[in-house]
Parts: sequence; structure tokens; C-alpha cells
Amino acid sequence: MIKILLATQDRASFSGLTSSFDQEKDINLFWADSGRTALTTVSSTVIDLVVTDEKLKDMTGLELAEKIVAVNPMINCAAVSSLPSEEFHEVSEGLGLLDQLPPQPGPKEAKGLLQTIKALKKQLAGLNPS
Repeated sequence: MIKILLATQDRASFSGLTSSFDQEKDINLFWADSGRTALTTVSSTVIDLVVTDEKLKDMTGLELAEKIVAVNPMINCAAVSSLPSEEFHEVSEGLGLLDQLPPQPGPKEAKGLLQTIKALKKQLAGLNPS
């Protein structure tokens, strides 16, 4: 099961992502409309991926990513940002983000994120055989 937390105050802006995620049978979606709620979720639930919108009720998506790294650096994050890619890379350096997503990410971005998360989970499973 892949657990994904979507942090946005506008669920409609993530409808392209969620419609793609909903087609997968092994995905459990969680929602947060604020950074505080997202941090509570990642502190109490094993989350594989956080996708954060550019702005939340109480902080920016990059601020949330920075706080998540402090809570658990093993949580993968992707962030919506309208910044040019070079500027995004500069301001997000050190946060370990998987990807910069466009505003209103869609099926293409969902597919890429899922491929990456599945590959990472497979690698981790190989390192930690049960």
C-alpha cells in the first residue's frame, strides 16, 4: 500500500492527480489543508509521499517540506511551484524534493510520482528483506 498525503487548501487543483491515483488499487490518500495538519499526519502515520501545494493556510509548500525533513527525512515530498525550475532548485536545495510540479498537476505528474515511489519502495524492500 502506498500512502500519499495531499496538502492543499484547494482540493480541486489536485483533481488531476487524484483521478489518476484513484485508478490505482494500492494507494491510500490522506488530505491536509494546512501545514499543521500535514505535520500531525506525518508524525502519526507512515506516509510514503507528501505532495504539497504552493501555498497552504498557514505556510508555503516549501516551508512544509522543510518542516517534514526535520520530522522525518525519509518521507518523500514533491511540491507545486510556479517558480522557474532554476530558481525552484535554488530555493528548495537541501529539502530532498522528488519533483517540482506545475500548478494543477495532472495524470502525467501522477504517473511520474507513482513510478518513482514504487521504485524507491522496491529498493527499500531489497535493503530490508522481511
